[in-house]
Amino acid sequence: MKRVAYLQFSPRLGEAEANRKRLAELLAGRHADVIVLPELAVSGYALTPDLLARTAEPAEGPTAEMLTALARSTGAHYVCGIAERADGAHYNSAVLVGPRGLVSVYRKLHLFGFEFELFAPGAQAPRVVEAAGMRLGLMICFDWIFPETMRCLALAGAQLVCHPANLVLPHCPEAMITRCLENRVFAVTANRIGDESRDGTELYFIGSSQLVTPAGEVRGRADVDEETFHLAEINPDEADDKTLSSGNDLFAERRPELYGRLLD
Repeated sequence: MKRVAYLQFSPRLGEAEANRKRLAELLAGRHADVIVLPELAVSGYALTPDLLARTAEPAEGPTAEMLTALARSTGAHYVCGIAERADGAHYNSAVLVGPRGLVSVYRKLHLFGFEFELFAPGAQAPRVVEAAGMRLGLMICFDWIFPETMRCLALAGAQLVCHPANLVLPHCPEAMITRCLENRVFAVTANRIGDESRDGTELYFIGSSQLVTPAGEVRGRADVDEETFHLAEINPDEADDKTLSSGNDLFAERRPELYGRLLD
């Protein structure tokens, strides 16, 4: 069995150091195998170009350093959303960090709304990494609405999909049940709470972080406005069984020779 968790909280827009300090406080003494934190958990979401320039950091920057130090005391691996600065561009990224430091970086493929003004979309297909005794896949927020994202991870062998988010649309928590059912994987969505404004538009984040099992069971869905740390035990081997009670095998019975239009 493995222990997985999410942390739902409200970052302060543009206050990266204060957010790192708050995360360290909230996570101190929390022991788990994997803990998932929200999208852009360090910078806040409603960034302007100036705020982005102030809060962006390299993947192996101060957030990874803070989480590495924390992991050495808790033994956990953390998935945390950051504004990444790399190669003259900015990315909406998630870093996977453990006791030995940075393990992997994922750059959000499907940008949402004004994110196109700030970030370059990721150019690499989502991949699976082995950490904390599991096969982990990463995706970020709006990636949920494109079923190909999670299918790619599942086909690559993911047992647990870690999903940092800043959700403002109401549909994702229920849609992730379908994503887990159609791929037979576990998923942890870590959303944030609170509100921010940008260019006169108010953004209200819906909370509702959750863990979903390969059978579509929701474990520990958070409230819409409460800071929450939720821990659950899972058996990741359950995600390796793609059969249904009917005897059908979800992956063995795929017919990719007929799916060519998916690549158009």
